[in-house]
Amino acid sequence: MKVLIDTNVILDALAKRPLFYDNAEKIFFLAAEEKIKAFITASSVMDISYLIRKHLRSSEEAKLALLKLFTLFQIIDVTGEDCKKALEQNITDYEDALLATCARRNKIEYIITRNIKDFTNSPVPAILPERFVSTHPY
Repeated sequence: MKVLIDTNVILDALAKRPLFYDNAEKIFFLAAEEKIKAFITASSVMDISYLIRKHLRSSEEAKLALLKLFTLFQIIDVTGEDCKKALEQNITDYEDALLATCARRNKIEYIITRNIKDFTNSPVPAILPERFVSTHPY
């Protein structure tokens, strides 16, 4: 199964956010055990890098966190064509539209996000982390 992980879920795991950490960690385990093929977009990597460096207060620790991410998740490129097609999506938030566009191009089955309301019109279904984990136990 191919899934695209939204930035908020990655940050839940890396920052150990209390309300969301357990399910995010389970998704990381599913990827590590190769029970799912998990992806993040190149554009998400930029956001994750900035936010995790700010959270950890260390560029070196942020680099190590990114290196670990790159062993678990495959990186989907974001093309110029994706940027244009995202504008055609019936999704208000451009970043989410871009994620949905990349997911469709890469034949992703689910976008795992805590922000499913913004993906209502997505060509790829969005699913909450807890719902995904409960229906895909490891």
